[in-house]
Amino acid sequence: MSRVARLRRSVTAVAASVVTVSLAAGCGALDAGGETASATPAKGNDITVGLLLPETANTRYDKFDYPIIKSKVESLTSGQGKVDYANAGADSAKQARQLQQMIDDKVDVLLLDAVDAHAIAGEVKKAKDAGIPVIAYDRLAEGPIDAYISFDNELVGEVQGRSLLEALGGGANESKKIVMMNGSVTDPNAAQFKKGALSELNGKVTIAQSFDTKDWKPENAEANMTKAIAAIGEDNIAGVYSANDGMAGGIIDALEAAGVTKLPPITGQDAELAAVQRIISGEQYMSVYKSYPQEAQTAAEMAVARIQGRDIQFDALTRDKVDSPTTKDVPAQLVSVVALTTANIRSTVIEDGIYKVSDICTAKFEDDCEALGLK
Repeated sequence: MSRVARLRRSVTAVAASVVTVSLAAGCGALDAGGETASATPAKGNDITVGLLLPETANTRYDKFDYPIIKSKVESLTSGQGKVDYANAGADSAKQARQLQQMIDDKVDVLLLDAVDAHAIAGEVKKAKDAGIPVIAYDRLAEGPIDAYISFDNELVGEVQGRSLLEALGGGANESKKIVMMNGSVTDPNAAQFKKGALSELNGKVTIAQSFDTKDWKPENAEANMTKAIAAIGEDNIAGVYSANDGMAGGIIDALEAAGVTKLPPITGQDAELAAVQRIISGEQYMSVYKSYPQEAQTAAEMAVARIQGRDIQFDALTRDKVDSPTTKDVPAQLVSVVALTTANIRSTVIEDGIYKVSDICTAKFEDDCEALGLK
C-alpha cells in the first residue's frame, strides 16, 4: 500500500479518535492532576512548552494558534504550565536562533512550526541531544521529530482543485486556462497542497502558468499574477488556484489593477476574515476551513502528555504514521478539512466560534450578508 493510501485510510479513524480523546480530556484523562493508567509522569504541572511559529502574514498564528495552545496548556496543568512563544516572521535564520534560545532556557518540550522544514533539522537534533522532545506542528520539520500534528494536506489540495472545477461548471475542460499560485518551496505542506490539487486538475483544465510563491507573501503572489496576466491575457484566465487566502488577496489586487471587473473563481485556504468577506462579496470563490482550535488543542495535549510521560494518552493522540525525508514512521495525527463557500459560512466559522456575524458583516458587506441570510 502506498504511503498516501495509508494516510487516507487512517483519516476517518484519526478523526474519531480526536472526539474520543477530547471527551476524555474533559473528564480529566489528560489532566496532569488526575489518576490514569499511564506511566508515572516524568514532569509535574510546572512545565514550559516552547512554541515556535513561522510568520505573521497569515493572521491565524497570533489570532488562533498561540492563544489556544496557551489556554489549553494552562488548563491541562492546573494553571501551572506556561508557553514560551516566539514568531520567526518568515525568517528561517531567526527561527533557528529562537529555537537555540529555547534550548538554552531549558524548556521542557517544543512545538515547532518550521519556516524552512529542511534548514531547521540541525536545531531539531540539538534539542533532541539536550533531551527536549520536539513535536512538529502544522508543518513536518526534518530531523528527529517525536510527533507531528497537522491537517491532511493532500486532501486540502484535492478540495481546492475539486472546488475550482465545480466553479468552472460543466464547461471545465482543457480549453480552460488557469493559473496555479502555489506556496513556498521551503514549506513541505505547499508541495502536498500542490500534489493534491494536481490530482484533480490534471487533464481537466490547462495550467497556463504556475508559480511557487516565495515566503507565501501576498505581494509576491500579486507580482506573479501580474506576470501571468501579461503572458495569458486577462480575458483568457478561467480560474486561479491559490494555495491560501493571503495570496488570493494579492491575486485579486493584480486582476483588478489589470482592469478585470468580473473576477474568475479563485480558491484559498485558512478561512481568514478578509477571505470570508471576499467569499460573501463574490470576489473569492472558496477557502479551506481547518479547525484551528482542534489542531491547537490537540498539539497542547500531545506536548503535555509527552513531557509528563503519559504514554497511553500520547499514543491515543498519534495513531497515524508519516515519513519525513530524514525520519520514518513519525507518530502523527492528521485532521480533516472542509471547503468553505457561501453555503456553509454559518455552520463552520460562525458556529465554531472563529468569527461572530458582526465580525464578518461590517457596513461594507451588509447587503451581501443580508442576501445570504447572515444577520
